[in-house]
Amino acid sequence: MTDTIATHAGVQNVLDATVAAGVAPGYAAAVRQGNTTWFGAAGVSDTDIRAPRRPEQRFRIGSTTKTFTATVLLTLVGEGALGLDDPVESWLPGILDGTGVTIRHLLQQTSGLFNYVLDEKLLADYVGPAFLAHRDDTFTPERLVGIALAHPPLFAPGAGWSYSNTNYILAGMIIERVTGHAYAAEVADRIAGPLGLTSTYVPGDETGIDGPHPRLYSKLMLPGPDAPVHDVTELNPSHGWAAGGMISTLEDLNQFFAALLGGLLLPPDLHREMFTGISTDGGGWIPDTTYGLGVYSQRLPSGTTVWGHGGAIHGSWSYVMGSIGGSHLLAQSINGDWTTLDVFARALDAEFGSLT
Repeated sequence: MTDTIATHAGVQNVLDATVAAGVAPGYAAAVRQGNTTWFGAAGVSDTDIRAPRRPEQRFRIGSTTKTFTATVLLTLVGEGALGLDDPVESWLPGILDGTGVTIRHLLQQTSGLFNYVLDEKLLADYVGPAFLAHRDDTFTPERLVGIALAHPPLFAPGAGWSYSNTNYILAGMIIERVTGHAYAAEVADRIAGPLGLTSTYVPGDETGIDGPHPRLYSKLMLPGPDAPVHDVTELNPSHGWAAGGMISTLEDLNQFFAALLGGLLLPPDLHREMFTGISTDGGGWIPDTTYGLGVYSQRLPSGTTVWGHGGAIHGSWSYVMGSIGGSHLLAQSINGDWTTLDVFARALDAEFGSLT
């Protein structure tokens, strides 16, 4: 049921202030606490018609996709179909032969593999006005991995930590090799279907978003307050695939993470593995975090620690965090890509900061 008593005023204040500062066209959030839910929003879902953000709207979730990918792979581990410490080459022969990279390294971001999104050619095509000419480009997983492997590894497997989308493209490829089914089908059959996530799906190379959705706006990753804003709602998300290509809603994300944090999707031993984090210090990533297997913890300014994942793709930010046990969650969505991560931390601190 909807919580009509609690206002979650702290979160609403962050939404309002962020939109007022001009760093988000529209900002929506949903709290799930026990059997109650709350939805708050500021700004608009469409800058032309000034329609508000709505709870049923679907959006691109970017790297929050990684948690779905890790969960699917861990369910396969739980079934005995493969092992966390299997070498990648045993499932994808000819790709990483002799490197020693394991499935655990992929999920934990400790493989050392170059992040393909940082490739010079890809950056030239996807940052700035060039993106508008490349927004419909289609990428296969093999091509993305090939881009990454044209660069030397950053370190030996297990010798450091570095966030890399390449790891999760390989994880998606392993899912398909082990099951014989498409990655999208496995997400649907193992997570979205059983949990009733009716608005969550892998779009593949479809450029549109099915169902109700906001317009998604981008400054094309260009710095500066005067960078022009473009409507990038329609784009080909195949460059994200199992690392960042999915679509969902605030309600579905809260439902998924509630089940995951609550230990309902994995055997206890694998749940512990997933939520055992290693420090991300030195990786040039989000401060005060540890990374598990497709999830990360974040210590908020108040000292409270929450778990979940966030992600960005052209035009869209998502951020979902909650308490271990899954009884309290906050999902956030901004239909623009030029905000900063501290915005999400402020909203999280407003919601969870009194729980220390």
